[in-house]
Amino acid sequence: MAGQSISEVYFAVCAQHQIKINPHVLEVLKKTRTTENVTLNLSGNDRLRHIQRLDDDDVLALTKCLSNNTSVTGLDVSYNNITDEGAGHLADLLQEGNSALNRLDLMFNDILTDGAEALAKSLQGNSSLLSLRLSGNKIGNSGAMHLASTLQVNNTLQELQLADCDLATQSVMALTIVLKSNKSLRSVDISRPLLFSHQEEWAVHLSEMLAVNSSLVELHLGKMGMTDSGMERLTEGLQLNHSLRYLDLRCNRVTRDGVRHLAEVLKKNPSLEVLDLSSNRIEDEGAVYLSEAVTRPGCILRELSVRSNNIRTEGLLSLANTPLTHIYIWGNHLEEPVCRAFKQLIASGRLLPEQTDVSAYEVDGHMFLAEVFNGLRRRYYSTDTHSDSNTATDTHSDPNNATDTHSDPNTTTDTHSDPNTATDTSITNATSPDATVPAHILEQPQVPLQSC
Repeated sequence: MAGQSISEVYFAVCAQHQIKINPHVLEVLKKTRTTENVTLNLSGNDRLRHIQRLDDDDVLALTKCLSNNTSVTGLDVSYNNITDEGAGHLADLLQEGNSALNRLDLMFNDILTDGAEALAKSLQGNSSLLSLRLSGNKIGNSGAMHLASTLQVNNTLQELQLADCDLATQSVMALTIVLKSNKSLRSVDISRPLLFSHQEEWAVHLSEMLAVNSSLVELHLGKMGMTDSGMERLTEGLQLNHSLRYLDLRCNRVTRDGVRHLAEVLKKNPSLEVLDLSSNRIEDEGAVYLSEAVTRPGCILRELSVRSNNIRTEGLLSLANTPLTHIYIWGNHLEEPVCRAFKQLIASGRLLPEQTDVSAYEVDGHMFLAEVFNGLRRRYYSTDTHSDSNTATDTHSDPNNATDTHSDPNTTTDTHSDPNTATDTSITNATSPDATVPAHILEQPQVPLQSC
């Protein structure tokens, strides 16, 4: 098949294996230029147009096309109908020594334990794959255990996403134990496991891992059910860790007492740059703890999300008077002093409009804040070392939003955020006939805040 384009190879493979041609796959392959470092974007969550989602036969055809192909280094087949059989085909491709694939995105398919086992076995001998995203596939405890076993011998994988995979306590603890010795992983996401114990044993193991791991830069622990006790255990390890830059603790049960321990870490170990505490309950006292830590000399935390934390005026004003460059506060009690403070921050240029999730407007002499759909970047570390202009389709889009996701890293229209998060750009501006609204606000989608 030398000299043939990848679309011509696809035609030949489908004919040979009697596979029906998928119009979506064919369209993407025709647009693909056969140069170096191409990413095939075949995600199935395009809401702007109807596409035929990929199944296991389509994956078989793709793997045959990519065999001996040195141009395609990334494959995004997220949000499709791929099962364990399709995962097996991809595992066969990864086991071949002539595959150039280094990024594989399988998020939100129908892969279960057997598929995860096949992928795990293929990684034992694979030395090219850098990123594996399996979030949203119900691989369960057994599937995660297979992957944890693989990480004992694989020393090339740098990113592993296992959010919403129904991990249990055993597999979470196994992954953290492996990370004590694994030196290649830079980013790990184990958000939303199924943890039924209230003793938070996993937090102890995570703490021990963080105390000795010197390679991990990004850790996602959202929806873990973490309490103040778990936070206290976690911070014991964080105090000894000097590599972690991004910590995601959203949607847990952390209160002001837990944040007090975290603030002490920020004072003593200033390695964290990005912190997500959205949807906890830190309240005013917790916000004050954080602001005191951020203003300490040496602290490099610059991006903070405290959305929906029951914070009132005192706490929000204390955060407004910090050197934070990105701050996200929607969902708290945004009373008029807070509205005026954030208006001044944005007007002065100290807080850029795209680096916060609120925008001020005035009605009848009263100041209000409207929500703007910006948010903390969902990813810090990326294996995409090449700015790929040859990606066959435009972006990894959020399932509820077709907005470009490779533009501003600080927008919430990120590559794969929560699939249940809606980002509707058709929402009416939060204005009234009497409102005095700056021109730049009218260009942004907003919803009105509860009145002050």
